[in-house]
Amino acid sequence: MNKDILEVATFAGGCFWCMVQPFDELPGIVSVISGYTGGDKENPTYEEVCSNTTGHLEAVQITFQPDIFPYEKLLELYWQQIDPTDAGGQFYDRGESYKTAIFYHTEKQKLLAEKSKQQLAESGRFSKPIVTMIVEAKPFYPAEDYHQDFYKKSTSRYKHYRTGSGRDRFIEQHWKEKNREELKKVLSPMQFEVTQNNGTEPPFQNEFWNFEKEGIYVDIVSRKPLFSSKDKYDAGCGWPSFTKPIQEVEVVEKVDTSYGMVRTEVRSKTADTHLGHVFDDGPGPNRLRYCINSAALKFIPKEDLEKEGYGNYADLFK
Repeated sequence: MNKDILEVATFAGGCFWCMVQPFDELPGIVSVISGYTGGDKENPTYEEVCSNTTGHLEAVQITFQPDIFPYEKLLELYWQQIDPTDAGGQFYDRGESYKTAIFYHTEKQKLLAEKSKQQLAESGRFSKPIVTMIVEAKPFYPAEDYHQDFYKKSTSRYKHYRTGSGRDRFIEQHWKEKNREELKKVLSPMQFEVTQNNGTEPPFQNEFWNFEKEGIYVDIVSRKPLFSSKDKYDAGCGWPSFTKPIQEVEVVEKVDTSYGMVRTEVRSKTADTHLGHVFDDGPGPNRLRYCINSAALKFIPKEDLEKEGYGNYADLFK
C-alpha cells in the first residue's frame, strides 16, 4: 500500500449538501469538496448555477487513497445516495443543476463507471431505466465556504432538509432491505442481530467491555468513526461506555419504547446501525453515558490509524 498515491473522483447527485456526509470520514477519504462542474462558465456562483444557465451541476469532488478505498467502492456508495432513474433532478430539487452524473478523470474510471451502471441496470433494483450520465470531467469550481461541510456546520437544518426532500425515504425503500441480505454474509450472527435487529449482546461477555488499548472505534458496517478510547471509561455495566462520540452528526438519537421502557437509542447515521443507548448518568461535563454494543464496533489501534486510512485521527493520541 502506498499512502502517497491519491486519486480524484467527481460525482453529481443533486443537492451537494447531501453528497458530502456519506463519503466524508471514511477510511482512505482525504477530502470531500462541494462545488460546480460540467458547464463552461468559470467560477460560477451558487445563484448562477441554480438559475440553470451555466450548464454546471452541483457536485462533490473526492480525493481518496485507492489502495484503501478503491474507486469501485466509491461507485457502489454513490449509487446508494441517489435516484438514478430521475432525469429531471433529485427528489425535492428540480432542474438541470440537480441532475446526476459521474465525471470520470481517467479511462479506467470511465470503464469502471460504465460497468457499474450496467450492473445496476441488470440488477432489477429499479423498474425504470438508469439515466445517470457518465461524462468526462471538466474544471471543478469549489462552492462558497458556507456550503462546505454543511452537514457539520448546520446539523439541524441538514437533517431537516434530507428528511423533507424525500432522499432518506427513497434510500430506505430501495437499498436497506436488500443490503440486509448482503450483510448476513459478512457479519457474525451476533453482529447482525445487534446492528440490524436492534439486539443486545450479553454484558461482561463481549469484546470491548474491559478493553483498554488506545485507538478509535468505528461502525462495523460503514466503517465511519464513532468513538475514541480517550472518551471510554468503565461504567460497571458490562458494555463499552463513552462520554461522547467523535462526531455527534454520525450518532443519531431515537426514542425507544421497547420492553415497557422509555430510553434513548443511538444509531449510526450512515449505515443506520443500532449501536446501543445513551443515558444521563455519565461522569463527563454533559453527564452522558453512551452504552454501546461491542458487536456494533470495529477497533482501530492508534498505531494503525494511518495504515487503515484514519490518519486524520492520529492527533487525538499525541
